[in-house]
Amino acid sequence: MTALGKLFRTTTFKLTLVYLTVFALFAAFLLGYFALNTRRLITEQITDTVNAEITGLSEQYRLGGIRRLVLVVDARARRPGSSLYLVTTFTGQSLAGNVTALAPGILDSPGWTETAYRRLDEPENSEKPEHEALVRVFQLPGGFRLLVGRDLDERERLYHIVLSAGRWSVAIVIVLGLAGGLFVSRRVLRRVDAMTETTKTIMEGDLSGRLPVAGTGDEIDRLAQNLNAMLERIEALMQGLKEVSDNIAHDLKTPLTRLRNRAEQALRAADDDTEYRAALEATIEESDGLIRTFNALLMIARAESGQARDDMNEFDAAEIAHDVSELYEPLAEEKGIALKVEAEAPARLRGNRELIGQALANLVDNAIKYTEPPAAANGVVPEIVVRALNSGERILLSVADNGPGIPEADRAHVVERFVRLEQSRSQPGSGLGLSLASAVARLHGGELTLEDNHPGLKSVIALPRGGPLQSAG
Repeated sequence: MTALGKLFRTTTFKLTLVYLTVFALFAAFLLGYFALNTRRLITEQITDTVNAEITGLSEQYRLGGIRRLVLVVDARARRPGSSLYLVTTFTGQSLAGNVTALAPGILDSPGWTETAYRRLDEPENSEKPEHEALVRVFQLPGGFRLLVGRDLDERERLYHIVLSAGRWSVAIVIVLGLAGGLFVSRRVLRRVDAMTETTKTIMEGDLSGRLPVAGTGDEIDRLAQNLNAMLERIEALMQGLKEVSDNIAHDLKTPLTRLRNRAEQALRAADDDTEYRAALEATIEESDGLIRTFNALLMIARAESGQARDDMNEFDAAEIAHDVSELYEPLAEEKGIALKVEAEAPARLRGNRELIGQALANLVDNAIKYTEPPAAANGVVPEIVVRALNSGERILLSVADNGPGIPEADRAHVVERFVRLEQSRSQPGSGLGLSLASAVARLHGGELTLEDNHPGLKSVIALPRGGPLQSAG
């Protein structure tokens, strides 16, 4: 398709044609109405003037008879201008005036008429007269007839001037409208073509491409910005998928290898049921760890895909804080850690209770796992505080501990799947706890933030009260 053909097929050009057609029709109607109204006003002015003259001439006839009327009409007929006068007898014989060669029957029809005529000073052998006039025939007492009128050449000339100007105006509007439509369409087409080229690059596999933004803030810019945000999200998900695939290959290979080696070792070296049982228990324990890892991956995938939005309802986040704390309190006591809850006031929100509970449980589990026991903390009893607070239109679920914390430079990195810092390698885990908490927060239109607790780490899940749909609006 040629460039001009693409230009004509654009929505912008088609809309321009539609608006231009409507505007041109409106302009033509308006100019036509103006022309007709101008003609009507001139006609009304003529009729008012003629009526006034007939009234005056009738008064002259009443005062001085036909002789005085003839003298007055003869004097007025000699003046230059467009006024027409004629006085005749009842038989049609002209007594005074400047009109001749009227259309047949005009003098026999009192009232207003548009008629062709010839002036008295024009040659009688000239062609058929081309003058048009608006005249009124008035019958005087005694059978005399009085004709007064005005030539219509000026009215018709002004009417045609207005029509001609209107035609030129409409033509100019159409030409300028088409030129403007072509200009705007070409500009929009350039932006759309640039977007098309970028999308081709993206479809070829380069997810780093972004649609150009002109900075005008128009609807195309807003569309490009939203699409760019979507592309960033897709790129992040694809990158996460790649990292997950790599991490699964590396992090799950070791426990699977251990499972195989233990089974093989049991077959080769076990001498009695006790050794077989020990090998089976170790295999089951290792399998449970793998199952927990896969369950965490499934929950993250469920949260990131948005499927969990179907199970959202209203509940009290403070109850979740108490339930999770109660669940982990024995583990904290066993390790010598004080687990406290600050969630007295109701904190109503809309969301998936199961996922939010699991996310908060992951944060508490991490806090207990990495907080040093009293012996390592010089006898000071460490504490973990779980909070559920109301903060305007948001609910804040937080877990604060006295552990080693996370360096600020690593906080954005630790929420990725299977990421574990060097100091946490000695602890059991898969590196999916913070990833799941972050995914759950995003699912609900919120966010997970990691802050310094001086000392320790403070993990905060900020969620909108109304859920993701309301917060997105």
